Amino acid sequence: MAKYLFTVSYSAEGLKGLYKDKASGRMAAIARTVEGLGGKLESGYFALGEHDVILIVDLPDNVAASAVSLTASSTGLLRAQTTALLTPEETDKALGTSVNYRGPGT
Repeated sequence: MAKYLFTVSYSAEGLKGLYKDKASGRMAAIARTVEGLGGKLESGYFALGEHDVILIVDLPDNVAASAVSLTASSTGLLRAQTTALLTPEETDKALGTSVNYRGPGT
């Protein structure tokens, strides 16, 4: 299972919905959505600052992560950004992978 970071910012209409559903109601809805795709909500927090919600989610693959983000953002009630997260072991594997690359202008 792959791990993803979702950062969410509500629109004004989305915040009205949050007042109606309450924070616990929204987290329950998010958990159900993720579970419906074969995933798990690892943790979820409401935040102060640029983003209103921070989520760590386990999902089967990039397609499932993209589907969640696109579907949620398409409502116009929020803007979701998705970041794929790598374990230290995955990063070590990437560091050990030989890549034939030439930098711009070199």
